Amino acid sequence: MRLTCVIVEDELLSRKSMLRLCEQHNSLDVLAVFDNAVSAVEYLSKQEIDLIWLDIEMPGLTGFGLLDQVPAIPYVILTSSKTEYAYDAFQYQVTDYLKKPITLLRFNAAVEKVLDLQERAKAKTGNARQEIYIKVDGRYIRVPFSTIAYLENVGDYVKIVTDSQTHIVYATMKYLEEKLGDAFMRVHRSFIISLEKIVDIEENTLVIGDKVIPISRANRPELMKRLNLI
Repeated sequence: MRLTCVIVEDELLSRKSMLRLCEQHNSLDVLAVFDNAVSAVEYLSKQEIDLIWLDIEMPGLTGFGLLDQVPAIPYVILTSSKTEYAYDAFQYQVTDYLKKPITLLRFNAAVEKVLDLQERAKAKTGNARQEIYIKVDGRYIRVPFSTIAYLENVGDYVKIVTDSQTHIVYATMKYLEEKLGDAFMRVHRSFIISLEKIVDIEENTLVIGDKVIPISRANRPELMKRLNLI
C-alpha cells in the first residue's frame, strides 16, 4: 500500500530533511512540497491526497489555519520544534505529532500508524453503517449514505442532495466518488447517484425524486449491468 502526500514547511532545512525522509520510505509518494500554507490550501482544494506533513508555525497562515480551510482533511502529521501545540493538535484529531528534529525511528513509526489506519478504514468499507461528515459553519454534520439521493457538480463545488436537505461542499467529484462506495455510481460527469434511489430509467435519463438526471453514453452500459433487471 502506498500513500500520496504533500509537505508544508516554511523552513528550508526542515523542508529538505522531510523530503529526504519521505523519499527513503517505500510507502510514500510525495506529490508536492510547499513553503507556505496558502499555496498548499489552493493545491489541496483541487487534489486528493492521503497524508499531509504539516508544520505548525508559519508566517501568514499557520498549519492550524490550513486545516480550517481545506475542504477535506486527510491524515495529518504535525511537525513542530515545540510541544505546546499538543492540545490544539488533539482538537483537530491529527494522526500524529512529531517534535523536531525528527528521527528516522519516529518518522517511520508515524508512517506505519497512517498505513495501519488506512488498512482498517478499507476493511470497514463493507460495513452497512456508512456515512460521511460534511463541514458546515465550523462543525461536522453526519450524513448517512442511506439518506443521499445524488451529488451534482456545480463548478468548484459539489451539491449533495439528501432525503431532507441539500449541502454544498468544496470538493471534487472524484474525491467524493471514492468515499461513497458501491451503492453509488457516476452516471454523468456532473452526477453521482444512489442506485437505491432510482425511480425509473429511460434511454438517456433517470429519475430520482423529482430530479431528471442525464446518463452519459459511456456510463449507461455499466449502470444497466449493476441494476437487478428482469
